Amino acid sequence: MRAFSLQPTTAPRQEKMPATTPIHAILAVTFAAAVAQALRLRRRGPKPLPQQNNCVYLDYAATCPIYPEVGDAMLPYLYSHWGNPSSSHAYGAPCRDAVTKARNSVATLIHADSKEITFCSCGSEADNWAIAASLRDDRTHVVVSSIEHPAILACVDALEEQGRCEVTKVGVDKCGIVDPAAVAAAIRPGKTALVSIMLANNEVGAVQPVSRIVESVKAVDAGVLVHTDAAQAVGKIDVDVSELNVDYLTLVGHKFGAPKGVAALFHREGVPLPSMLYGGGQENGRRAGTEAVPNIVALGAAADIWLAEGAAIAAHSAKQRDSLRAALEERLGASRCAVNGPLGAGDTVNALPNVLSFAVRGCVASSVLSKVKDEVAASASAACHSGTAAVSAVLKAVGVEQELAVGTLRLSVGRHTTDAEVRRAADVLVRAILDP
Repeated sequence: MRAFSLQPTTAPRQEKMPATTPIHAILAVTFAAAVAQALRLRRRGPKPLPQQNNCVYLDYAATCPIYPEVGDAMLPYLYSHWGNPSSSHAYGAPCRDAVTKARNSVATLIHADSKEITFCSCGSEADNWAIAASLRDDRTHVVVSSIEHPAILACVDALEEQGRCEVTKVGVDKCGIVDPAAVAAAIRPGKTALVSIMLANNEVGAVQPVSRIVESVKAVDAGVLVHTDAAQAVGKIDVDVSELNVDYLTLVGHKFGAPKGVAALFHREGVPLPSMLYGGGQENGRRAGTEAVPNIVALGAAADIWLAEGAAIAAHSAKQRDSLRAALEERLGASRCAVNGPLGAGDTVNALPNVLSFAVRGCVASSVLSKVKDEVAASASAACHSGTAAVSAVLKAVGVEQELAVGTLRLSVGRHTTDAEVRRAADVLVRAILDP
């Protein structure tokens, strides 16, 4: 696959124009400059992605590098089409059309209708919004799993402290899988507002049986709404909202090739979605604020890449994940190592293709990563709450024994991970682990 360099670039030089130059001529020149810059970026490859001082990147679950085609797609909306999408004049129309196109791409990505897609700034906003939207006067009970992202857990905990909801947290099995029957048993008929279960876990890579959870929940109380945080799933596996049958779904741009600062919330037609931001009438009146057109364009471009290459990306990721696992086990000894999550139990169907939760006895993962931070980029726990040697809440919930939990590395690969990078990363990690 084509790669690009993450070296900083300068903005295209803008030609000076006489004050009387027609607007179409100005747009033509600035667009040409943007295209020239895109071509210069393309000519810099091929290089493995990403590279910072020759450091191998194995932290795709924390954030994915911006795909080169996505960066190219953004450029015209940084330098040429910078108008307000709400404006009716020549500057606004291209931006408005671009937002519409991106919305259609995102809708196609998850098999939704475009009017069911609302753009927002991040996964945390989308998660918080879905939770708040689901609460009703007679329904204030929320059910979540114990391994949700903090965007879910911190939100429901805060709402519970404020007296706005009651929360039930359902556990997981040793592979990190939620039992649909346990979720159904937690429902309080007539009282439960929402069930929120992530589609795929960010640490152990467990893919949840969301469609079966929805079926079990609706059988108990058809009035319960269901949300899934699909931040780690979209761009890694195929996601179809009609098959999942969820009412809300969160997807996040920077997890699959778009930049940070853009996400989307799917909301099935007819479900409640009151505004959280008041002001203008953007996003069909649901979310005020002028649209971040370059980021939205990027999200649409990332969606298009998965639609074109999804099977190849998933297969490539699984190959690199398995190669990395095999190299580490061979060098360290399989008896000293363990893999957490479904993959460790030999279940590849319910495991993300790109996440390897790899545990090594007798080592402290945070110390290993500190040693290799300039050579291999990875995580000892979820990146959003890393920085200490404490065992993550997810590994505790899964029941990983203390010695293995402390020695767990989260290694995640992606579209641009190369064979050479996997070999080099294995060498560096093994050396750091065996170094007394």
